[in-house]
Amino acid sequence: MDYFKKHSWLHFVKIIMLFVAANTNSQIKKTTLPDSLFSTYYHQRASHFRTLPITKDDIVFLGNSISDGAEWSELFADNRVKNRGISGDISAGVLNRIDEIIIRKPAKVFLLIGVNDLSRSTGTDSIFKNITKIASYLKQESPSTKLYVQSILPVNDVYKKFGSHTSKGEQIRQLNANLKKNAVAYHYTYIDLHTSFCDANGKLIKGFTNDGLHLKGDGYLLWKHLVYPYVFDLESKPSLLPKPQQLKWNAGAFPLSVATTILVDNPALVKDALVLKNAMEQKGLNVKLADKVSDAANYIQLRLGNVSAPQNQSEAYHLETATDKIVLTANTSQGIFNGIQTLLQLMRDNVFVDASEITDWPAFAWRGFMVDVGRNYQSVKLLKQQIDVMAGYKLNIFHFHPTEDIAWRLQSKLYPQLTDPEYMLRDKGEYYTESDLKELIKYCKDRYITLVPEIDMPGHSGAFKRAMGVDMQSDAGLEIVKNIIKEFCTTYDVPYLHLGADEVKITNQKFLPEVIALTESLGKKVIGWEPGGNFSDGVIRQLWMEGATKVSKNKNIKYLDSRHLYLNHMDPLESVVTIFNRQICNLTEGNENALGGIVCVWNDRAVANEEDVMTMNPVYPGMLTFAERSWQGGGNAGWTATIGQPETERAKAFMEFENRLLDQKQHYFKAMPFNYVRQANLVWDIYGPFDNKGDLTKAFAPEKAKFNASKEKPMYKATGGTLVMRHWWAPQISGVIEEPKENTTWYAQTQIWSDEDKQQEFWIGFNNLSRSMNTDSPNAGTWNNLKSLVWVNNGLVSPPVWKHTNQKGNLEIPLIDEGYEFREPTKITLKKGWNTVKVKLPVGSFKGLNWQNPVKWMFTFVEVIE
Repeated sequence: MDYFKKHSWLHFVKIIMLFVAANTNSQIKKTTLPDSLFSTYYHQRASHFRTLPITKDDIVFLGNSISDGAEWSELFADNRVKNRGISGDISAGVLNRIDEIIIRKPAKVFLLIGVNDLSRSTGTDSIFKNITKIASYLKQESPSTKLYVQSILPVNDVYKKFGSHTSKGEQIRQLNANLKKNAVAYHYTYIDLHTSFCDANGKLIKGFTNDGLHLKGDGYLLWKHLVYPYVFDLESKPSLLPKPQQLKWNAGAFPLSVATTILVDNPALVKDALVLKNAMEQKGLNVKLADKVSDAANYIQLRLGNVSAPQNQSEAYHLETATDKIVLTANTSQGIFNGIQTLLQLMRDNVFVDASEITDWPAFAWRGFMVDVGRNYQSVKLLKQQIDVMAGYKLNIFHFHPTEDIAWRLQSKLYPQLTDPEYMLRDKGEYYTESDLKELIKYCKDRYITLVPEIDMPGHSGAFKRAMGVDMQSDAGLEIVKNIIKEFCTTYDVPYLHLGADEVKITNQKFLPEVIALTESLGKKVIGWEPGGNFSDGVIRQLWMEGATKVSKNKNIKYLDSRHLYLNHMDPLESVVTIFNRQICNLTEGNENALGGIVCVWNDRAVANEEDVMTMNPVYPGMLTFAERSWQGGGNAGWTATIGQPETERAKAFMEFENRLLDQKQHYFKAMPFNYVRQANLVWDIYGPFDNKGDLTKAFAPEKAKFNASKEKPMYKATGGTLVMRHWWAPQISGVIEEPKENTTWYAQTQIWSDEDKQQEFWIGFNNLSRSMNTDSPNAGTWNNLKSLVWVNNGLVSPPVWKHTNQKGNLEIPLIDEGYEFREPTKITLKKGWNTVKVKLPVGSFKGLNWQNPVKWMFTFVEVIE
């Protein structure tokens, strides 16, 4: 730490006087200091840094020996995190070598410097000036780099070492206070490490050091915990999703490094304890199971007890995390499993669990996800991936749809011809064997998920008719169906069988009553779509279209909600907004009749590969949003595709949820498709209406050069990256415009800030094609058939060169670039400062060309920032 000792005080004065600037707006010029001022170690490290490869999106820890001592990339398990610490360095030394950092244009810099300056009796004002010069010069030369100035750590004189450092406790506090006070003025984020490292006397906690100045391993773990949300752009506390019903954060944290035991004294919970053990081992945390521990041990306890909840008590849990133990209590093992999912989210940094107390339960008993594998086959591996995500977010119903007009994908040993490739229209020969389905059922059960299989009848049965040569509703077809049901019910251990029965004309009135009676006689409860066939009251209805009134008024009928919960019809950004605002079953919580809901993926259109279903539909963003709403309950009456007016309670609630959703994306979905980006911070001024008299190309004032937005009052202010002006299913679903009219043109305008001149990627779109319709592809040279336009800084943004230009809709031709979420983002040159975005939104008739081509009066414009 003392390589400057050989130099005179004059040298230190020279070191500090590095910058010359007439005022705060002047260009900062840096002076390079003589090599002779620095130690051999300084030059060794600095020269080593200069020879390392330049990589993108670096996260740099910059400072003295305290930074130098960490293996940062290993600590964060991220190769982007780089060490730029040099033992003995002072603020002037960092200034001298800052160009090596700047040339890399890192994403972030975490600076911790100043204690060595203090050890040489440099005044806190001088050190503060040097640190602000570092901040200003970095901002000037690499404007997009985020700077985090960390407080100087406390010191402790207990070891009688580094006396010139450990005697500076008061000066450290003064300098930290100044750094905190001026963070906004100098464009950095201040991070208070000092408080968490202090003991009751304001000194460095003895257990974190062996010399009073430097850190031992546990100290670096705490440091990681404190900066973790800044490194990965996360909320300050773990973003729990679904949000618990009752959550209180307390002071302190439980150290996972000393937790070696999961205490479980009830044999019924061993299976769940092993789930937790395996998950912790994947995080690099080695623990063992035990039925007792010593009083002094730090442990995690799982136990059955009495957790009070207003509904669904079997899934309720209470989780208390303290500084010395974690106790998870539930009424059942399923409640324990739910609590484990929350606990794993609390372990986000793998080093500490923030102290908290949680009491939690679901608002709805059924919280489901459905996948249609009849039209497009998905491998067992991909299905398991989705089931794992379901389990992590407390969804408990997996609705499995393997039979369709396209193909019958469920093995029958009685009728093997059903899965013969010649009777399949897509993915020929791909189906689920008996062992496949049993494996999936068990995989779900192990995660407290009920697999609900659907054998669609008598509709959606084209593949059955091709294979068997008879119609399902014929007498011969009915007998075959009965045999299939008997075979299925005696083969598979599932409590429910979904019989579909929608979108079909019932020509045989005895068909459904007989198959329902047979299924129930075999011990299975029956589910069917509503509207659908001639069901008895004992059939659970899954609503897909009907307004719930007829069913919900009948107290003899139980029902599920899937209305406007088809992800295949939704724009990715719209899907999160719509589902977040929904009231499941038009209620804020479930009851004996309103069981809950199921969010669905019906990708009717053929796909080039199974992964396309995941990228062309907002599967995981929609699934997580539905998990939030179906667990939390609540929501808003009516259906809407809007976030709400800026600063309203509804908009604020959405932004809070979006923050948590994006934390989940950042933390858990790096290797999985998650087509959603931040949009709640984007506010648009909406101008109109202008009567275009049917001429969609007609120009109006907002696109004229003389238009001054600052002097014009917008008709609306709207929030979001996707704005639906009028929903194609209006008036059931509301959009931005309260009373939309045909033959009108509207304009949307916003401002986007850029720290520097650069190219930025954007999602831009005007007609998000449903993956379930024969929608035509766009015409060449257009964004959509409404003549929509978009400008950035008055420059017209060209639409993509479509690969399927002018193509008529065809369900057998996979989409390829029609959606912004699965084509390359549009690159736009931004200037430093504010950039003006203007969108033209004309519309003619609200009546589409046909039902396959509805008028989608909407647009998407949002930065793609990962």
